This record gives sequence, C-alpha cells and structure tokens, in this order.
Amino acid sequence: MRISVVHSTVYRYQTPVYPEPHTFRLRPREDAAQHLLRFALEISPSPAGRAECLDQDGNVVTEAWFTGPLTEFAVVGSFEVETRRQNPFDFLPRGPVVAYPEPLRSALVPYLHAGDAAGPVSGFARSVTEAEIPDTLPFLTALNQRLFETFRHVTRDDGPPHPPEITLREGEGTCRDLAVLFCSACRTMGIAARFVSGYEREAALQPRADMHAWAEVYLPGGGWRGYDPSQGLAVAASHVTVAAAADPRLAAPISGLYRGDARSEMQFAISMQVEESR
Repeated sequence: MRISVVHSTVYRYQTPVYPEPHTFRLRPREDAAQHLLRFALEISPSPAGRAECLDQDGNVVTEAWFTGPLTEFAVVGSFEVETRRQNPFDFLPRGPVVAYPEPLRSALVPYLHAGDAAGPVSGFARSVTEAEIPDTLPFLTALNQRLFETFRHVTRDDGPPHPPEITLREGEGTCRDLAVLFCSACRTMGIAARFVSGYEREAALQPRADMHAWAEVYLPGGGWRGYDPSQGLAVAASHVTVAAAADPRLAAPISGLYRGDARSEMQFAISMQVEESR
C-alpha cells in the first residue's frame, strides 16, 4: 500500500530563546519492507546550516543549527512510502535467539541490556511461557498478545515513555510505554530488541492522527522484525518505520535544547492518506 503523511510541528516561546543544534528524525527508513517515494523537510526559520547524516542505528537524520534568537520554530515533514511486506514471517528462523553467535552477539549488545527493570520485568516475561528455553516466535506472539489484551491502552501527547516497571505496575500505557515494556521483556529473555517510532495506517481513520511506537526484535534469518503490542500484531504493510534505537530518546522525531528561561509550547498536526494496493 501507499501511505502519505504531512506532519507539522510548531514550538512557541514566551520570550526569545537561542536554539542549540537540533536533530530531526522524520525521514522514513528505506529497506526491504518499505520504499520511500518522496520526502521533504521544511524548517522555519531557515537554519544557518543543515546536514543529512546516518546515525548510530542506521537512521537517516537531519542535523540543523541556527543563529540568533527566535520566538517560534516550525517543522513540516512530508513523505510518501510504498509498504511492501505482506507476510511478517517470510523468513526461515535459525534456532533459538538466546544463542546469538559471535560476532553477531557483540554487535547486538546495546539491544540486549535490560537495565534496572530486569527483576520485575523478567518475572512478567517468564509468566508468558512455561518453557525454560521457549521457542522464539511463539514467545513473541504470546508476549504481544498479553500486552494487547491485559493492559489498558491510554493516550499521552507528550513526555518520554514510562519506565517498564511503571507500566507493568500500573497495568496501562501508551503505545510507547508498551513498546518499551515489550523491549525490556524480550531483553530479559536474551532477545535483542529496540524501540521504533513511525506511523500506522489506522491513524488515518481517527479524528486526530498521531505518531505511533512499537518494537523490533532481531531474529537470525529474519533480521529486525516488528511487533506492535498496542495492536497485538506482527508488523507488516500497515506500518511506516521512521527511526529505531536501543534507547527511545534516540528515536524521538525532534530533539534539541535551547538557551533561555522562556516556557515552550508545542502544537502538532498529522494528516495521512492511505491507498490500498490493487
């Protein structure tokens, strides 16, 4: 299918501020699952300079820097993507992922670190399966369904994802909270996982479209494969991946600081069109 998006964001400040360099992660990924047909990024006021870069996770990002103070800062990203993966399981699994061979395991270390939440989240992950060393795909499916069916889904427009132990304790979360918990649960089981930021077609049917978040796990034979615990499904043609990272902060659409004491206010709008494949 073809998915077109226009995503505008405006920041307003009470008094003039001096922006530090900013990172923009709004360009969709180009890979076997999706083909980028067009992309444009407009920044106003125009930055003093900008550069297209490949970041630590392989995301194409724009680095921009500014001169002089400003009281308003607007960003518009627009694109059209053709999604291609109809079957999320179109690969041959190569044994249990807890046995990542070297040098692959060393390359995946950032995505295997469970952090401080390893204790409580490990117990939750173990409750999903009775096997000591579970089959990978059935475990991922069961974990995805558990988060979808037993956690209350809420909306929170801004702020970072909650730590996984908070989402687990509260029994509810936004898509980004559930994605972080999914990643943490996978990591406690020895499965490399990372946070994903992007868009999904269901947003086009809502009164107000939002960005979406889900998770990717690394499966030998299949590479990075997406799981969406907010929808209880394996990711295929309905999702558009923009950025992915071990730490959610490194997949944020826009990140940067400013110098000044003024409060900031953010407004965003997302319009989306979907054309089904014939």
